[in-house]
Amino acid sequence: MAATTDIAPPPGVRPDWTIDQHWERYAPAEHDVWVTLYERQAALLPGRACDPFLRGLDALDLHRAGIPDFAQISEDLRRLTGWSVVAVPGLVPDEVFFDHLANRRFPAGQFIRRPDQLDYLQEPDVFHDVFGHVPMLTDPIFADYMQAYGEGGLRALGRGQLHQLARLYWYTVEFGLMHTPAGLRIYGAGIVSSRAESVFALDDPSPNRLGFNLERVMRTPYRIDDFQQVYFVVPSLRTLLDATLQDFGGLYARLAGADDLAIDAILPADHVVTRGTQAYAAQRALAGR
Repeated sequence: MAATTDIAPPPGVRPDWTIDQHWERYAPAEHDVWVTLYERQAALLPGRACDPFLRGLDALDLHRAGIPDFAQISEDLRRLTGWSVVAVPGLVPDEVFFDHLANRRFPAGQFIRRPDQLDYLQEPDVFHDVFGHVPMLTDPIFADYMQAYGEGGLRALGRGQLHQLARLYWYTVEFGLMHTPAGLRIYGAGIVSSRAESVFALDDPSPNRLGFNLERVMRTPYRIDDFQQVYFVVPSLRTLLDATLQDFGGLYARLAGADDLAIDAILPADHVVTRGTQAYAAQRALAGR
């Protein structure tokens, strides 16, 4: 879950901002929404999502009869990589979010969108959080990356560099692409949980697709309200882990004196996988969106 600046948990929420999922309270219509979303994404993603995601989807059996029970999928996750899923009431404070990741707990919202919100929801729901994020946590390398990211987030809080570290999460965990022998594949949760962006991210000529570079990513703003104008492509999950395990002290010092880059920029040093037309973003700008 993305973070907020609130400090104290609301009434009925534990000090670590977790709550009971109350799986037994989901209505049949809510389970039906999950099944609808699951079935259309499961049909779309073979040949688009990376193998670790597809393997994780199979390993966790997330279809079942509807919205998964966090206790059941946590048993599987703990066996595979030592992770678990904890329910939270919505957006949580930065420190809480990073602490959960650093301790191999993934905080997930437990509400699900309405039937009229299948294609877009501003706040992440249980489908985005569980279907989008949790399958990748079955992969040992990505599981280590997420823990390392949480540990790095706790350190970044004291340095005032959090907005730049957030870009790393956005362009990898949420909207990352990967090189594979079969071509580009998706591993980011924001893409795999969205029918429209699962197509746009790989097929549309509009966005730039650039090779992953840690400093470059952390200087690049992102879109929170529409399809991305740039996607960063990693050669492997090991690249992510190795980049995150390094000491960020020198990097933060350089970033402190560096300007942000234009979201649609292509630099001479960039490895260009796809030079986009930026037509989609231009059309949206003309429409005032």
